[in-house]
Amino acid sequence: MGVAAVSGLLAVGALPQAQELPHVVEPTIVWVAVVYFAVVTAIGAWATYRTRTAGDFFVAGKGIGLAALSLSVMSATLSGFAFIGGPGLVYSIGLGAMFIILPAALTNAMGAWVLAKRLRLMAEVRRTITLPDAIGARFRSPAAQGLAGVSILVAVIGYMATNILALGLVIDAVFGIGLGWGIWLGMGITMAYAVGGGIVAGIYTDVFQGSLMAVASVLVFLFTLQAGGGLDGISLTILEGDPEFLGPWGHLTPLAALSFFFVFGLGSLGQPHVVHKFFMLRDPLKLRWYPLVTTLALIITMLLYFGVGVAVKALTVEGAMAPLANPDNATPLFLLNYTPLVLAALVFSGVAAAIMSTVNSFMNIGAAAMMHDIPVSLGKRIDNELLWGRICTVLISVAAALLAQYSGMLVAFLGVFGWGLFASTLVPALAIGLNWEGATRAGAIASISTGLVITLVFETMAFFELYSFPVGVTVAGLSLVLSILVFFGVSYLTRHTAAETLDPDIRVVMEA
Repeated sequence: MGVAAVSGLLAVGALPQAQELPHVVEPTIVWVAVVYFAVVTAIGAWATYRTRTAGDFFVAGKGIGLAALSLSVMSATLSGFAFIGGPGLVYSIGLGAMFIILPAALTNAMGAWVLAKRLRLMAEVRRTITLPDAIGARFRSPAAQGLAGVSILVAVIGYMATNILALGLVIDAVFGIGLGWGIWLGMGITMAYAVGGGIVAGIYTDVFQGSLMAVASVLVFLFTLQAGGGLDGISLTILEGDPEFLGPWGHLTPLAALSFFFVFGLGSLGQPHVVHKFFMLRDPLKLRWYPLVTTLALIITMLLYFGVGVAVKALTVEGAMAPLANPDNATPLFLLNYTPLVLAALVFSGVAAAIMSTVNSFMNIGAAAMMHDIPVSLGKRIDNELLWGRICTVLISVAAALLAQYSGMLVAFLGVFGWGLFASTLVPALAIGLNWEGATRAGAIASISTGLVITLVFETMAFFELYSFPVGVTVAGLSLVLSILVFFGVSYLTRHTAAETLDPDIRVVMEA
């Protein structure tokens, strides 16, 4: 697969390519979008009033309930990919695209089991507010914290750029103002509430848009059944024209499908815009319900992902729709031709809001790395972290918007690089390190360094077409596997230092 295709798979939340979506400038859609953005702005204003400390800004004062946490995780996980890139991916490669979302239940259970409770308890015993904070505390290592902070900051800017580009495309499609203006309008609205309300604004924006999108997904799915003659009709139509589409792997090889399952299953434990939210839960005892509630929310919302993808495929096979030149047009064209305009308007607005909420999460995480983690690793602490957190949010946002506007296809590369870097640098040190007392400081530093170097080198070589792996092997999967192997190998070689790496209070957290 080329960079653009892999970007659609790995840079979840971003569109695979910087291609225009169909312009849908209709008064109903425009007004629904205006109202939607007004509600988001109001949530931001309320969140700004509530945000008085750095703890409020970065971890919502550790006061988020289970329902809000689950909806926020669902929104951050899916973002705009579930509604634009995802259905296009199903249309292009068939049921093999489902291997991206099949790990959801497994990942949610693993997240609650190996990370959520420990991160939440660590926030009590050490007042940690970031994932590099937790890594530094676990391994008694400012170097590991700083290295994780640098990795997150680099990945965040690139990943934000892919999301901002996607946001610009959606806003341009709705308002017809051009991609450049779409990028800066979306960035401006997001920054307006993110700078003031921090992660509180992000959480409750997620709750608002996640609830509406779950309802919209169910309604759109019903219209896909109506348009295609039910699941039986859709299946029979596709089988006549493209039987491989409905095979267990779709148009993927078994290796590619299983690679996606592995990368998105295990790699999701290192996605900071999701994992960071575990610091915020008000009552850790409610975590036993987290896998069930979050998985149900994901299943409901993914009905659109699956339904639109297979329905549009069936419609093109039978000739009711022309084959799509750009797969990302699957959702816009289906909504405009087969659903009421109000429902189409709600989905378009929700896609923009979903991307904005994900961008907000990345703003917050990047600002924390820049203002907190990197200075702490150098033995310095910033006075007035709330003020500097807001300043860093602005700086990161502007940098990402400029990158989105002027870097062309480099944005696709940065999205792929960001997702793989999150997984390979955070999963071993964080997800494994918080569950294995034999992990060592040297193992953590070596694994983070390995993930950073392998991801950067091989993604760069792939981008410039200097080297490519066999079909089905992704750089993200390779770097994650190598990072885990290095983590175990170096920890074993330095096992005599394991005891001195683990403080008593952190041991209690790990045993809880």
